[in-house]
Amino acid sequence: MHPLLGTSARLVVGHRGNCAHAPENTLASFAQAVALGVDAIEFDVRLDADGTVVVMHDPTVERTTDGTGAVASLPWDALRRLDAGHRFTRDGGASFPYRGSGVGVPRAIDVLRALPATPVLIEVKVPEAAAPLRAVIEEAGAGERCLVESFHDEVAAAFAGSTIATGASQRDVVRLLWRALLRRPASRLPFRFMAVPPRHGLLPVPIAGLVAATRAARAPVHVWTVNDAAHARRLWQAGACAIISDDPAVIIAARAAAGTSHGG
Repeated sequence: MHPLLGTSARLVVGHRGNCAHAPENTLASFAQAVALGVDAIEFDVRLDADGTVVVMHDPTVERTTDGTGAVASLPWDALRRLDAGHRFTRDGGASFPYRGSGVGVPRAIDVLRALPATPVLIEVKVPEAAAPLRAVIEEAGAGERCLVESFHDEVAAAFAGSTIATGASQRDVVRLLWRALLRRPASRLPFRFMAVPPRHGLLPVPIAGLVAATRAARAPVHVWTVNDAAHARRLWQAGACAIISDDPAVIIAARAAAGTSHGG
């Protein structure tokens, strides 16, 4: 059983690591999340100008580093020199505790090698990163502990025939909504799991309905991004199998207080 695919699990996943307390999508953030006891970490990938699979959420580097420019236009030699802790602050800019501390932008292979026993949820931000990411996961021998998701339909095809489980695309979720609203289960699905937000704009996402629609196909529902303990408990009660959080310590404590097991 894949560690992130149990349909009765109550898992806590560190969103971009422990990003409420450390620079997102960095080795420092991931290490903190693992030390807290998360069941998995989540991160985003793109391609740089050299075709390297790099860990970065935004299409540009301005928000999270001291650099400028599009990720896709920068070579790895330039990206690896950026200070990924430069802009991180928890007090509105009064202090920058990670600035100049050597926190950099990692490659996907760096994360998989640094945390060889940690399950990982990877979001592919651009379709062209899918095939190179598969090669990286297979190079690291991490296929049995990785899940891959993307909004883009075409990403799943790059992982066909591999041991790497893929999630629902945005279109897959939309196609399933009628079943969710009617609580009509699907016996087979073209994905192994889905990761969804609790709201889409002003509209609530029917989490309990999606759980009902996917349970027979044994495709767990993961929910992002949840940082409130009471909200997490309600989602687990609705059948969510994983909570993806910026502040995983809060959610781990909520699970412990509720006496909820994380196995599944």
